[in-house]
Amino acid sequence: LKYLEDSRRPARTRTAAPPLSTAAMPESRKTSLKSAAYEKKVGKSSSGSKKDKKPFTVGPVVLALFLFVVVGSAILQIISSAQRGLV
Repeated sequence: LKYLEDSRRPARTRTAAPPLSTAAMPESRKTSLKSAAYEKKVGKSSSGSKKDKKPFTVGPVVLALFLFVVVGSAILQIISSAQRGLV
C-alpha cells in the first residue's frame, strides 16, 4: 500500500538556488582596505627581481666517491662472474 501511495504523490521539483550577488552585503572598511592592499601586491612577487639560483654542482670528492663505488662494483661483479665461469 505504501508503494501505491508514494506513486500517487506528485514529484517534488527542486528550485534553483538564487544567484549570489556581490551587492548582497556591503564590504566593511577593513575588508575593502585589505582587498585594495592585496590587489596592489598581486603580480609583484613574480615580476620583481628574481633571485639567481646557483646551479647545483657536485664537488670533486663526491664525484670521486660516486665513481669509485660504481666502477668498483662493476669490476667486482665481472671478477665474481668470471670466477664462477659465467663469462
